[in-house]
Order: sequence, then C-alpha cells, then structure tokens
Amino acid sequence: MGEYRSEIRDSEIQRLEDKVAGLKYSAYLRRVTLKRIRKFVDRVVSFDFPVTALVGPNGGGKTTILGAAGLAYKGITPGTFFAKSGRYDASMKNWTIEYEIIDKTLNARLPVQRTASFPQLKWNRKAVERPVYYFGVSRTVAATERKELIKAIGSSFVAKGEVALPESVVDAVERILGKDMQGCNRLNIDSQGRTTIFAVRNSDGSEYSEFHFGAGEASVIRIVSAIEQADEGAMILIEEIENGLHPIATRRMVEYLIDVALRKSCQVIFTTHSNDALAPLPSKAIWAAYGGEVLQGKLDIKALRTLSGQIDAKLAIFVEDAFGELMIATALRYHGGIEIDAIKIHAMGGEDPAFKVNKQHNLDPTSQFPSVCILDGDQADKVDAGKREFVFPGESDPEAHVFDLVLQHLDDLAARLTVSLQMPVGAQERVKKVVRDRALTNRDRHLIFEQIGEDLDFTAGMIVSNAFLAMWAQKFPNEVKDLIANFINLAPLA
Repeated sequence: MGEYRSEIRDSEIQRLEDKVAGLKYSAYLRRVTLKRIRKFVDRVVSFDFPVTALVGPNGGGKTTILGAAGLAYKGITPGTFFAKSGRYDASMKNWTIEYEIIDKTLNARLPVQRTASFPQLKWNRKAVERPVYYFGVSRTVAATERKELIKAIGSSFVAKGEVALPESVVDAVERILGKDMQGCNRLNIDSQGRTTIFAVRNSDGSEYSEFHFGAGEASVIRIVSAIEQADEGAMILIEEIENGLHPIATRRMVEYLIDVALRKSCQVIFTTHSNDALAPLPSKAIWAAYGGEVLQGKLDIKALRTLSGQIDAKLAIFVEDAFGELMIATALRYHGGIEIDAIKIHAMGGEDPAFKVNKQHNLDPTSQFPSVCILDGDQADKVDAGKREFVFPGESDPEAHVFDLVLQHLDDLAARLTVSLQMPVGAQERVKKVVRDRALTNRDRHLIFEQIGEDLDFTAGMIVSNAFLAMWAQKFPNEVKDLIANFINLAPLA
C-alpha cells in the first residue's frame, strides 16, 4: 500500500511498550486525569509509550494536555502553560488535574498519586522532582527577530567563546536534516554562555551563522543539543514538532526521539498537526484532542478535521486501515449514483479507533453530517447496525476475502487483471503464475498485494490492490450492492 516504513524496528517499539507496561522506569508519567481544566472534564490520557504525540485542531486541547503533563514536575512553573490574567481568567477556578507517577526516589514500588489544582487564586500542587526540558514554538523564531541576539549582529562581533558540538549531536542532526553539519559550533554571546548562537564551518573553510539558517535547522540543533546533554529519565515537552521541517525531516526527528527513549529512558510528549510526525509511532502512542474529548489511536489528521467539522462533507466513513479505505472507495465508484466527492473516507488504524470515532461523531449534537463505521468481516459479532456500524463482506480481513475470490476465478479474470496491473495482455500467464505462487507462500494476506507487486517487476502495491479490487467489484456486483445498501439512506445521491 506504499505505507511509510520507519527505520525503528518493530522489536524496539515492542521493547518500549513492554517497559512501560512493566513499570520498569525510575521516573515516568503514567497517566493524567483531566478532572476539570478548560474544555476537559473527567478525561483520562494514559502514556502507554514513552514517545507520545498529541494531535488535534487549533484550540482542541493539545497544549492543555502537554501543559498538564509538565505541571506534575517542579521544573515546569504553572505560568508556562496556565498563566492567569486577573479577573479575566476567573474560569480557572477549581481546575483540577490528577496524576499517576512512577518515581523510584520516593521508595514506592507502585505508581504514586499526585494532584494539581487551582482552587481560586493560585495553583496548589505536590510536584515531583524530575529534569524537564520544554521547547516551545518560539524556538523557530528567526535569529534576526530575537532581541537577545542583537549583540551578535554586525561585522565587529566576536564570540566570547566557541564550543564544537559533540559528535553525538552532529551525527543526530545530520540524520534528521540529511545534510553535512560537520564544523558546527555553539558561539557564546555573553561570557557566562547564557545566550548562544550557532555557526557552521563548511569543508571549504567558509562559515555562516544562525542568521542564515533555516528556522527548522536551528530548532533541530537546539533540541538535539539539549537532549543529548539531558539526564537519563528526563521528560521532554515539544510544541508543534514539525515547525520549520520538511516532512521527511519530521519523521526522522520522531525516530530520533524514539531512539532517545531507548538509549536514555527519557519520556517525550509533543504536539503536532502533521501525519508525518505520527508515521513512526504505534497507535497507542497517539492521542487526539478535540472539543473536550480525547481519543487514543492513529487518528489521521484529515479524519480529525472531519470529526471536528472542519471539512465540508455530507457523510463520513471510518474504516480500519488503508485497504478498507480503498475497498469502500471502489464499491462507491462501481455502485454508481452516489456523490462520491461529498463522502470522506478515513482509515483509523484499527477497529477500536474506528468504533470510538464513529460513536462520538454521531452522538455529537453539533455534527453537521452523519458517519458510519465499516470494519473487517471478522468483527461481525461486534457491530450494531442501529449505531451505524457495519462490516465488509467475508469472514476475515478484506484483503484475504478479495484475494481469495479473485484467485478462485483467476482464469476468467486474468486478462482484465493484467491490464488493470498496467501490464501487456500477453503477460497474463505470468500474472497467473505469480498470483498462484504467492497464494501458496504468503502467510499474511495484509502483505499479499505488496508481495505480488514485488514479483511483477516492483509494481506498486497500490496499483495491485486497486486492480484486485476492480476485479472483485466487476465479478461480484451483488457484494458491492449489499455493502453500500447498509448506508445508502445516508449517502448523498448524485
């Protein structure tokens, strides 16, 4: 399906998940309960993976959760996230946050409970000691716009000191940005080294300072420099991690943070609007915040916009994965008579997120259009048509159902399948052999179309999937009709 392949191995992801589940940390924020704060009432966010992404629309509550997490520790002052402006912030009264914290320095074998509250005039909290590093959105402000760097402007400037960045920092920055960063130095503007600026010396001897960096470039250097010097077990909070970064660099940045979690037992929480930042993470590492609600799972950013009413649509369809998204799109196209452009289809990364999002969307009185949930055939015993929950045809994964049906009629479909695979008709015998060989050797039908594509001169898995789905829709129109009949009364008609 052409999905992103992270350089972090599955075994490493599993190792981190097991470490959290086994409470094998000396310092870790396990859970935050937002009893009452801003739009949230009695909402729980659990940190089941040491690198957590918070997604959501602007004003949805991402930064509220980020700040609530930081407030558990003494290193974050309440005003960093929750400043009060006199009587204009009277709504802060009786805000309360509860925590479940692992802290082995307290000689507690099990997580301890802590509370932070704002009864009326100030915060009351029993915060815990832990190194916390916070990187706000101001980190991407251009150097020319930062007042503290004004002393470094001008031809007469000479740094009070120059320090070469450690190899560990340079190596990490090079991997993230994909460029040579050898010769990168930190320049001290004052004698105490409180204010600094970066400069790079190229291999040809030429130099340029942070005034000529891209905003994302300087941000990555600052974040990595601080993290590499951080204590083991530290907490790292990052606002809008993708700011100033290319999508590939955003993915590499998150992979770097996962590596930090592996090497240094650090815990990272970041906010984002980017699907690229979510790509390397498992579903349990992602929380969506919107309108006072929270939802765990790999919620696509576009799906979130649909859910929050930011996308104009007449019907939303939530499915488990990318193949389900392709299958329902194919069914709608072959069914005909439906205004397809007015329907938004979203792969949710699993049955549970698809269930929950559909339920919350249909219960929301402000929703401007209905939604349905269509799960894999093996979930038939869990769905309720009265709640707009349905299943794809078959009794297993839709990939297996579609592949097996086409395989059964391969001789009849071979010519059309070959053309749909964008191959010459004369190649149909080869196509038949590849399909039948893969039917024997494949052990996971989720991978079958990618494997067939590899065997056919590296044809893209997306092309193979669409070709098989087209054969299914043409050969079994009754299945298409029955699938769409589940929600035809909600579908916008052309």
